[in-house]
Amino acid sequence: MINLGARVTDIFLSYNREDQAHAKLFAEAFEAQGFKVWWDVGLRTGEAYDQVTEKALKTAKAVVVLWSKRSVESRWVRAEATLADRNKTLVPCMIEACERPIMFELTQTADLVHWQGAPEDNVWLAFLADVNRFVRRDTPSAPPPVASPPSQAAPSPARGERGDVPSLAIMPFANRSGLPGDDALAYGMVEDIIAAISLSPDVHVLASSSTAAWAGKPTDIRVVGRDLGVRYVLEGNVRRAGPNLRVTVQLVEAETGKILWTQKFDRALSDLADMQEDLVTEVAAHLGVNLGKIEMERALKKPGDFTAYEAVQRSIAIFGNLGMDNLPVAIAEARRAVTIAPDYGQAWAALALSLSIQYFWTGSIEEPLKREALDCVRRAIALAPNDAWVLGHAGLALSRAGEPREALRHAERALDLNPSIAHAHSAMGIACTRLGRNDEAIAAYEACERLAPGGVSLYGHLSAKARAHIQAGRLEQAVEVLERSLRLNPGYALSLIIQAGLFEMTGRPEDAADAVRRLRTREPLTSADVFAKRCGSLADPVSFAPLLAAFRKAWDATPAE
Repeated sequence: MINLGARVTDIFLSYNREDQAHAKLFAEAFEAQGFKVWWDVGLRTGEAYDQVTEKALKTAKAVVVLWSKRSVESRWVRAEATLADRNKTLVPCMIEACERPIMFELTQTADLVHWQGAPEDNVWLAFLADVNRFVRRDTPSAPPPVASPPSQAAPSPARGERGDVPSLAIMPFANRSGLPGDDALAYGMVEDIIAAISLSPDVHVLASSSTAAWAGKPTDIRVVGRDLGVRYVLEGNVRRAGPNLRVTVQLVEAETGKILWTQKFDRALSDLADMQEDLVTEVAAHLGVNLGKIEMERALKKPGDFTAYEAVQRSIAIFGNLGMDNLPVAIAEARRAVTIAPDYGQAWAALALSLSIQYFWTGSIEEPLKREALDCVRRAIALAPNDAWVLGHAGLALSRAGEPREALRHAERALDLNPSIAHAHSAMGIACTRLGRNDEAIAAYEACERLAPGGVSLYGHLSAKARAHIQAGRLEQAVEVLERSLRLNPGYALSLIIQAGLFEMTGRPEDAADAVRRLRTREPLTSADVFAKRCGSLADPVSFAPLLAAFRKAWDATPAE
């Protein structure tokens, strides 16, 4: 039932009376998520400003303003929006195409013109996550409700269910060379890949003894999967191709026998010992990245009944094309994970990371976000103090929350525990970049790229690597690295900021202007000041200052369209 009383309010709904049907849609959707909603269907005809309404407005944790052609003309809605803006509780959205009052044009506003109540709508989910943040910002220990669309209507697992990481069996590799000496090479390759993959917390790998009985025999993968109880099976073979050794692998879904990924790897045979070590590292790196992508896609397609592990995968999947529009969805999925399993360190680490990104993307001005992110870091580490995955993400979150020295400490601890965790190297790189230790940062980014080639966040690692090159005065290297970043994610704001500044510094003003225009298209409501603070917060303030000055020059020289 819609709440019309004057009790403590989560959400105050501000609208024009002629939009009452639309307001009812929002009120019922918020109530369905457990929020206490205040909306008044009577006070819109010119009566004296009711004390009850004013109290509800001033005490509400979030004031949702529904902008339409009628509400922008309403002095009541304008007054409510003005007071909410003053109290920092304003969460506006568009329900009809219109020109907002000029003072609110620079306030980020959700576009829900198309929305007719569908709870699975991505824009609605992002807006709901933003409202969640306002309502819960003073109580980070109490995770807010998270929307569950009809396609995810199955009930969530019992509270506390983490879910299992995928299981993998690596079959004995076939020797296709026909040379007896290569039998030992194929056997050793499997043993080394198992050793490398077993370091990852994202997959459970069976020992080679589990699959030894199938060596040299025709194999039905579905039978292997059923007998061993694994989700995935890796098959492979080795053969000599002239002066090279070629290893071919394929990842198979055990239940169906479907090939999910296959790849060939070639190395020169001139130095067999070094060749084998490099080859194992490359195969394990590509396998880990592709297995992770498959798990993310699997979690995204699942209709419901999520485990905490799956909710974390859904949150991390957003990072493949992260932006202001979908970051709230990543936050919402991480909140879902900590709600399902409050004692799951990886869930708290994922939430810490997404909240810290929201904090530094707003230009480091929303302190409640920082406090909540740091609180989540502490929870994650307390729950999993020896989990390298958790410590690596804690390092990433701490750097984005403006704590690079503490971030470096946790990144180093993660790498002591497991030097194969790619994102821990990234955390090391970001912290070192912020502290002006550029060569160490670049080495860390290169290790990250080597361990996670083609990873979902590679464009972000490359963008960070470009910052370190700029600070070290290596502008040509920065341009090349940045081009790779933007090929992977053409709309990544941090890369566009750096590119605009780089082009301005190297005498390419037209290219700099093009980067500025793309940036404005990507985030039309974000100012140059916020962009500069966002990018500068992850760099050394002194050595990165010329780039930011060049970016501002390019911005000012490019007229807004």
